[in-house]
Amino acid sequence: MTDSRKVGVLGGGQLGRMLIEAANRLNIQVNVLDAAASPAKQISAHDDHIEGSFKDAAAVKKLAQNCDVVTVEIEHVDTHMLEEVSGEVHVEPSWKTLRTIKDKFAQKEYLKEHGVDVAESVDLEGKGAEGLREVGNTFGYPFMLKSKTEAYDGRGNFVVKDEGDADAAMKALGNRPLYAERWADFRMELAVMVVKTKDGVLTFPTVETIHEDSICKLTYAPPRNVSKETAGRARELAKKAIGAFEGKGVFGVEMFLLKDDTLLVNEIAPRPHNSGHYTIEACPLSQYDAHLRAILDLPIPEAGLRLREPAIMLNILGGQKTDSHVQVANKALESPNASIHLYGKGDARPGRKMGHITVTAPTLGEAEREIQPLIDFVDDLKGKPLGPRNVAEEEPLVAVIMGSDSDLPVVKAGLQILEKLKVPFTTRITSAHRTPDWLREFSKSAGDTSIRVIIGAAGGAAHLPGMCASWTQLPVIGLPVKATHLDGQDSLWSMTQMPRGEPVATVGINNSTNAALLAVRIIGATDLDVRERLRVWMEGNEKEVLRKDRQLLEQGYESYLKSMGK
Repeated sequence: MTDSRKVGVLGGGQLGRMLIEAANRLNIQVNVLDAAASPAKQISAHDDHIEGSFKDAAAVKKLAQNCDVVTVEIEHVDTHMLEEVSGEVHVEPSWKTLRTIKDKFAQKEYLKEHGVDVAESVDLEGKGAEGLREVGNTFGYPFMLKSKTEAYDGRGNFVVKDEGDADAAMKALGNRPLYAERWADFRMELAVMVVKTKDGVLTFPTVETIHEDSICKLTYAPPRNVSKETAGRARELAKKAIGAFEGKGVFGVEMFLLKDDTLLVNEIAPRPHNSGHYTIEACPLSQYDAHLRAILDLPIPEAGLRLREPAIMLNILGGQKTDSHVQVANKALESPNASIHLYGKGDARPGRKMGHITVTAPTLGEAEREIQPLIDFVDDLKGKPLGPRNVAEEEPLVAVIMGSDSDLPVVKAGLQILEKLKVPFTTRITSAHRTPDWLREFSKSAGDTSIRVIIGAAGGAAHLPGMCASWTQLPVIGLPVKATHLDGQDSLWSMTQMPRGEPVATVGINNSTNAALLAVRIIGATDLDVRERLRVWMEGNEKEVLRKDRQLLEQGYESYLKSMGK
């Protein structure tokens, strides 16, 4: 690929560094305005970088003169100079957008004007401690006191817990332009990376973010215990928010999922964002690839923004020791699925973002188990007492449903196979005839969980797997159970004679072993670890048959039968 256009970036920190990594693969030159030897400049060797401050108007103008498009790594820039140079060079996103978003109160007001749900806020400039007390009377306690500008990673925020906090809050933030925000009683924090192009608005998947000391510590993709419907609503809300702004590029949209399942936009970043680092390993295109393509009008296939497999990102924050980040990276080298990113920032300082680690795995549960030792290691470095482990219980990959507990003895052999091959499963009782609503609810929601295959065991009319298959897109395996009459043939025929369009893969009567093995093969098609365990098990079966063959040959059939007790 040859693209002679040059991209100018205001800011040369870790986001600029990762943007250059993406640009280098496309032979796109990136010119950085920042201090000498900044993280981004360390990996880009050419003479067109500008040394100086991204808040310096003259330096911004100098950068613009040698670029075709200018973008930002941080929103706290001189938007008036960007407005001036926008007649000579493309500024993406628009300087108007940057000016609105860098003032968080203006950002919230703008979003409200465009019908985007945000927490209620009130301007406090010039109102002092008395203004805080008025807010307390209106909003109640606690509420958030926030700086309108130059606020990030919790800096510029103060939780006002009661009326007695007013003086302390003003002492902490009183020299800044302030606003107050109603407290959001949220269940979870979510984030969506949005890509705005000349043709429209696209999104990466919804993720869950965990903050510690107001700094993002962990990102879970996909979010835990969030339905696909809720994740979809989050993406639509993020698209609506970014659709209201001018310009192209990647935007980070942070939001609150409240306890009543409603969503509020918390903050917007007009650039790639910490919550989107996972995309480098977990998606076909990273947020940095997408940002470059968006501002240069290059193609962005929507499928390139999908989640290839679950991922967890852990920020490496500076600890008390100057090499704490190196210790964490060295620990991560022991993890087979961990991708390590160090930012080249020199010595660590407490709370400083020094790098990140992303672990990918076929399931989120596997990713959690692999990253937990790293989380424990980080917490131990910080002297933080180790609390309950953050690893979820084993996420089931197979659901075994049966019409009655009387089917359980038949199902047992299959469950033992799943246990032997270390394939997690869940067992449920749900009757097609006695609990049709529960079966429908279970079947429709199964696709939103970790479950990949459903085994339906039933006798008699045996409608269970067929009805389940009509409500789910997951593969369903029918296990006919021998009943009192007809020797289970009625169940077998019921399952195999499904109408076109509603397939049920049916095994032999009472053959739960084959049902389990078929489920394992389906999962093993994409999970190499499961496939390897199945291979070893099958190899063991082969050896056992060959052993018996040798014994029969050596003993003769009469002695062999006697050894069998027959």
